[in-house]
Amino acid sequence: MKRVSLETPTSRRPTPTTAAPLTRGGRSTAPAALTGLPDRHGRIATDLRVSLTDHCNLRCTYCMPAEGLEWLPGETLLSDAEVGRLLSIAVTRLGVTDIRFTGGEPLLRKGLADIVAHASTLRSPEGRRPGLSLTTNGLGLDRRLPDLIAAGLDRVNVSVDSLNPERFAAITRRDRLADVLRSLDAVAAAGLRPVKVNAVPIARWYRDDAPALLRHCLERGFELRFIEQMPIGPPEEWDRSTVVTAQMLRDALTDGGFTLADGAQPRGSAPAELTAVSADGLPDGHVGLIASVTEPFCGSCTRTRLTADGSIRSCLFAARETDLRELLRSGADDEAVARRWQEAMWGKPRRHGFDHEGFAAPGRTMSRIGG
Repeated sequence: MKRVSLETPTSRRPTPTTAAPLTRGGRSTAPAALTGLPDRHGRIATDLRVSLTDHCNLRCTYCMPAEGLEWLPGETLLSDAEVGRLLSIAVTRLGVTDIRFTGGEPLLRKGLADIVAHASTLRSPEGRRPGLSLTTNGLGLDRRLPDLIAAGLDRVNVSVDSLNPERFAAITRRDRLADVLRSLDAVAAAGLRPVKVNAVPIARWYRDDAPALLRHCLERGFELRFIEQMPIGPPEEWDRSTVVTAQMLRDALTDGGFTLADGAQPRGSAPAELTAVSADGLPDGHVGLIASVTEPFCGSCTRTRLTADGSIRSCLFAARETDLRELLRSGADDEAVARRWQEAMWGKPRRHGFDHEGFAAPGRTMSRIGG
């Protein structure tokens, strides 16, 4: 497969633009000399989530309205070359060790394989290649997978909220469960490990769906992650009182015949709390719980996020963004771009603030931020 170089003249030959510290009120908002992407609270971002498009071919109720959204204008989206340049800066200058491609639905990005291939050529100053993963709804993944593996993709997360075809169609507003499961089987057959499955539990059905999903995953050696629904979609679709919590899921799995170990494994900076699980007639395994709402893990967060239109978000729920697109297009050199990125992360909030009075959900929905 022919590869398109994503290296740009600007990334090879810096322009005279300087990297003077950004200021507010005449004072620098971050130390003059920073290494990597630290924040004021002692965390260092090493995990980059890259949204490649805001488009999606599903309409999950907790993510977007049935008619979709007003999509971002094409000229506002980063080009493949601009994405490639920012990935290069992240890995070679800012200490990023893991890159996850998200959307919307990243498989809708025509240049996805070229972007992955470019990322696989990057090396840190110590010579380390970044880990490359993809979060997808799985539609069409079975057809794209060979090219993505050849490009250097290491791992895939596939979203499946229910194994019941009618409930899957009600959640996603599309009757495509069979296509998603076919892609999951293709990932397993290709040898990518671990195969991760993401599921957002739905209040009406989780007591049936959660045990069925876990059984399916244990039988196939997949790693299941349940994600508490967050206030990141249509406002009318999120009610704190109806969130299926991590504890509710533990109870549902226990009632469904599973034995969960006491205590979870140390997770470091990973969002999922992994618990050993067993059941009669099934291989032992683990289940992951991502309890952003009821058991937040902000203190160990190592993520930085790049939106499809070129803004840095220091937190999924940040009230502010930092625009890198216009900096790129104005002719700034890599040092100036890196400095702006560091400024954005230095201002990262201590925590998302769900439980604080006056918390406001971000102005963007999940499909425009990236998972």
